[in-house]
Amino acid sequence: MTTKTLKIEGMTCASCARAVERVTGKLDGVSGASVNLATEKLTLEYDESKLSIESVRDAIDRAGYKAIDEDTVADEDKDIKENEQRSLRLRFIISLIATVPLLYISMGHMIGLPLPEFIDPTINPLAFAITQLILTIPVVAVGYRYYIVGFKTLFKGSPNMDSLIAIGTGAAVLYGIFALIQILRGDASYAMDLYFESAAVILTLITLGKYFETVSKGKTSEAIKKLMGLAPKTATVLRNDREIEIPIDEVKVGDIIVVKPGEKIPVDGVVISGITSVDESMLTGESIPVEKHPGDNVTGASINKNGSVQYKATRVGKDTTLAQIIKLVEDAQGSKAPIAKLADIISGYFVPIVIILSILSGLAWYFIGGESAVFALTIFISVLVIACPCALGLATPTAIMVGTGKGAENGVLIKSGEALETAHMIDTVVFDKTGTITEGKPKVTDIYSVDNITEEELLMISASAEKGSEHPLGEAIVEYAESKGIQIKKASDFKAIPGHGIEVTIDDKNILLGNRKLMTERKIPLNNMEDISDKFANEGKTPMYIAIDSKPAGIIAVADTVKDSSKKAIERLHNMGITVAMVTGDNTRTAQAIANQVGIDRVLSEVLPEDKANEIKKLQSEGIRVAMVGDGINDAPALAQADLGIAIGSGTDVAMESADIVLMRSDLMDVPTAIKLSRSTIRNIKQNLFWAFAYNTIGIPIAMGVLHIFGGPLLNPMIAGAAMSLSSVSVVTNALRLKRFKPND
Repeated sequence: MTTKTLKIEGMTCASCARAVERVTGKLDGVSGASVNLATEKLTLEYDESKLSIESVRDAIDRAGYKAIDEDTVADEDKDIKENEQRSLRLRFIISLIATVPLLYISMGHMIGLPLPEFIDPTINPLAFAITQLILTIPVVAVGYRYYIVGFKTLFKGSPNMDSLIAIGTGAAVLYGIFALIQILRGDASYAMDLYFESAAVILTLITLGKYFETVSKGKTSEAIKKLMGLAPKTATVLRNDREIEIPIDEVKVGDIIVVKPGEKIPVDGVVISGITSVDESMLTGESIPVEKHPGDNVTGASINKNGSVQYKATRVGKDTTLAQIIKLVEDAQGSKAPIAKLADIISGYFVPIVIILSILSGLAWYFIGGESAVFALTIFISVLVIACPCALGLATPTAIMVGTGKGAENGVLIKSGEALETAHMIDTVVFDKTGTITEGKPKVTDIYSVDNITEEELLMISASAEKGSEHPLGEAIVEYAESKGIQIKKASDFKAIPGHGIEVTIDDKNILLGNRKLMTERKIPLNNMEDISDKFANEGKTPMYIAIDSKPAGIIAVADTVKDSSKKAIERLHNMGITVAMVTGDNTRTAQAIANQVGIDRVLSEVLPEDKANEIKKLQSEGIRVAMVGDGINDAPALAQADLGIAIGSGTDVAMESADIVLMRSDLMDVPTAIKLSRSTIRNIKQNLFWAFAYNTIGIPIAMGVLHIFGGPLLNPMIAGAAMSLSSVSVVTNALRLKRFKPND
């Protein structure tokens, strides 16, 4: 299956999005079609062997919309949005210039405002009507798109918000022309029944609402703009031993790039010469510059502080770390949360139902209620104009756009709307221990040897055995031995025993190094070493047994320091009502000692790497919604199994690929931040949906004349038009309140 993103032009409401999903979803070879109204993008999953992208575009064109490849509009998107805003502002100004005098002429005399004799309805009703028509024409002309799109989608069987506007205002204008003809035929009473001002005011107010909505929607993606603004526009590369400046798009993998003090690093790479310090706060949030030497990696958009370096480009264009972060945020902003499904289903039927209700209510008042044709027309237009599928369609995506953008600003990359929604339901957070709760950089603290073996000899054997291991505990032993100047011997027949330890041969002797399980399985007597081991474990240290030729040789204890942020993060999670668990391969005593230090509620110890996912399953079987926080390759299955996987940004690529949320700053305080942001976003979405549903639930019956039955006033179509515009703007404005989100409040 291939995934493709297309920019869709011409969508105005949730019904449009639903129509595009429907026509593309029916195509043979399409397995999934999802439209995001806020980003105006279609995400399509399809089989290239069965369907071409041209066929998809044709289907969308036939539905009344236009599909453009996302890559071709990426650089122009900002200009397109600005042009759209300028166009809407100009259309509103033209409409306003015509509508203000139109309102004065049509309604001013009703409240005693003076009118020139030549357009006074009591003296010259024909001039009165013609003047209104002349002023209405420019308003209709600048709003032509409502009619073209509205009727096009109506005739294709997928009516949208523009269809409601086109039918409502079109009916008002046509009735006004009919009244004008009646005046020409000598019936001056029709001068009091013109509907030109209603059509003009409705179009003007809706254009104003669309302008405000476009401006507000532009603000929702400011996080993306900020991220894009981090990247430099040019790079200085070495070509034929000469430094030349080229656009960043022309940098290729393997190019040698020169970066001087104060300049931004253009793309990702590896330093080949020079020493400097680099400000990576844009990526890690760490304000202290990081020293870089030959062989060290540098990241595009970070700032070179005080030294000139040359480095080889390893990742350019869309492969750079910054580009991938931007892509993650864009994908999340374009995705749908499960909570949006209800609004999607309703909006798909919304417009046809509104059209039917408007016709039925108008006919009912005319035939059953015995009201005039003008009264019935007022009901018909009001119902069409007050209904607003926009508010429903924008309720969820706008909040997700702001929420994921705010997360990116705070170093929390949320990969999808589904992940954002899931986070607010989490009951238990499970932390991996090594590298997550702890620094992942353990140090040797104690050496205990038995029989005639010296501590130095035990350290030499252990370091020699671990030299081929990549385990953090093994690396700690090797580093400690090297710092003591101990000569490391060559080991052979290295064998890693996952979750237990290692087995090697040194000087023709069989060496076992690992936990108690390994010793028990190999039937090696531990004697009093168990007491020593328990003592170390109770102090939060990890005891590692060493056996030589099946005889116990001693214990080396290694301790991993707890991160400064671990205890604070766990306290905050507790304050949020969340249970905290820890999963580790360490023995129970060591794990419990660490747990006691930071306030862990539940300890899952002596868990083999491959069993971590099973431990998550067990928790889920208890009806608990689980978030897993980890950093290593062995955490990937557990991250994928959990309801929500959270990866530490400093961890492995596999872990980050498996996770739903990535903490770029590798700070555990960002775990409660992610959950708190989710809760704020979902609360905002529920508020938006409530007001969108409430607005239509209350507004449509009022427009149908329910209050009039009980002696109340009849809703003026102009007021209905204003209410329709305000409903969309209010939903987007409410979503923008998330921009005030603060992690520490």
